[in-house]
Amino acid sequence: MRLQERIGRTRRTYAGHERRPIGGYLRTMGAYGAVGLTLAGIAKATGRQIPERFSATDVALISAATHKLSRLLAKDAVTSPLRAPFTRYTGPAGAAEVAEEVRDDQGEMKHAVGELVSCPFCLAVWIATGLSAGLVLAPRFTRLLATTFTAVGASDFLQLAYTAAKKAAER
Repeated sequence: MRLQERIGRTRRTYAGHERRPIGGYLRTMGAYGAVGLTLAGIAKATGRQIPERFSATDVALISAATHKLSRLLAKDAVTSPLRAPFTRYTGPAGAAEVAEEVRDDQGEMKHAVGELVSCPFCLAVWIATGLSAGLVLAPRFTRLLATTFTAVGASDFLQLAYTAAKKAAER
């Protein structure tokens, strides 16, 4: 049985009457694997040593930056043009964020990409991979970038806390 036929059968038995872009998911996972292998190849070709483990400070920095950057890319109004080819605006979703749904008028690959780019949890895997690789390939620049997004994330929490405190004081 050909691969296409197997994917089609798997899609039908997995999703029933739901539309699930299994082929798009497979290609997206393949792209992630290719990115990972490419980053590892670049590290090897440039003689960069992948550390046994990252420091707790780097893990905390990358974690906070990943959180902020994934929300910025997946939910921020300003980054909506990046998602627009794959999603449809459905309304506001809180402080500087928008709600979107994946467009149904596209093929499996675009649907899978739409789910990826509009989901901060899904994007976090890609972003954490990039930032972690950055610690190996360009640690100073990566720490600068991660520090910037960590500071922006902390600022967001402070803005929300300030707004909440202001509202509480007005009551």
